[in-house]
This record gives sequence, C-alpha cells and structure tokens, in this order.
Amino acid sequence: MKHNLPEKGAVLQRDLETYAVKAHMPGGFTSPAALRKVADVAERYNVQALKITGAQRIALIGLPEEQLDDVNKDLGELAGGAVGLCIRYVKICPGATWCKRGWRISTDIGMEMDKRYHGMPIPWKFKMGVSGCQHDCSEVCIKDLGLIGTPRGWNVMAGGNGGSQPRFAKLLLEDVPTDEEALEAVERVVSWFNSMERKSRIGKIIEEIGVETFRKEVF
Repeated sequence: MKHNLPEKGAVLQRDLETYAVKAHMPGGFTSPAALRKVADVAERYNVQALKITGAQRIALIGLPEEQLDDVNKDLGELAGGAVGLCIRYVKICPGATWCKRGWRISTDIGMEMDKRYHGMPIPWKFKMGVSGCQHDCSEVCIKDLGLIGTPRGWNVMAGGNGGSQPRFAKLLLEDVPTDEEALEAVERVVSWFNSMERKSRIGKIIEEIGVETFRKEVF
C-alpha cells in the first residue's frame, strides 16, 4: 500500500494512487510570476485540481508518483510545502500593513518565522500563526504556537489544535512589547518542544503538566 512521501512533500489522495504537492507561498503572499509558474506546471502535468489550502498554499492534486520529482523540479523555489512531523506552516493575516483593524504588523514577524521554522523537523506535527489583532483571522487560538497583536505588543499563545480532540491555545505571555522579544519567546517554545523525548501534540503536554509549569520550564 502506498503512503505519504514527506521527502517529496507529497500526500496520498483518496484513490490511494495519486498524490498532492503544495506550492509554498509564505503567509499566502505570492506574485503574478509565481502564479503563472503554478498554472504552467498544473497544465504541463494535467493535474486534476488546484486548491487553495487552509495553510495559505496552493495544492496541485492528482499526480502519479512517477511525476513528483519533475513537478517539484519545475516548481523550483515554490516546491517544498511541508508535510509530516515538522513545522508545517505559519499562517499570517494582513495585519496593520493593510487591515484597518490590525494592531500589529503581522507580515514582518510572520515571514521571519516562516523563514526560520518552515519544514523544521519536530517531534510531532506543529502549526503556527500570526494575527495582527484580537479578531485572530489566522486562528492562533487553534495553533500549536502563535502570536496575537494587541495595542501594547504581542500575546504569545501555545497548545491549540483542531482535529478529533480540539484544544484552545493557552496564553503564555501578554503584551510582549517588541518583535524581537516575541521571536525569542517563539524560539524558546520551539526549542523546549524539540528537546522532548515524548511524541505528542504540544497542547496535550501543556494540558497534562499545566500551563504554569509549562511557563516555568520554558521561560
């Protein structure tokens, strides 16, 4: 039986024969040239469908295994939508750069997080988000780790996830004043989780040891 192929960024589809790969577009930002490249590759390999994903990527669906290497080669710098036990993505809202409700510029810090962490191997699947205000359009509330903008800085949240046992993220730090300090907090959480021998979603661990104990261990 076939399986996902994380080394190729490929996810087995319902027919148990074909795969989907994802064009990585950090934070959902793209360009006309990148979109043309995706369209060209989709036409060249006759993909069955193109799908904008919840991770702000474009999935090319319905590829036979023997085409995966060529598709990734042709996608070039767009290839590498992370799957498997790694940091899958950083979902980013428009933030104060464009959104009239934004308190913080989510794009700068979110793109830096994508640069540092996208695809990083980690003990369990891990999703991140950055929202520029409390409306939380990037759904940090159900991400393993993320930032929510406030009038005074960033709230650092951890331990959220969707799935069959959904959890809301817990507030770790409130009103962190600068991007640099917020990024340091993110790094501390990632490093702590990477040091764990236990294989589990981070939210389950926080739930079991308690958020206060987690805070003390990380910060």
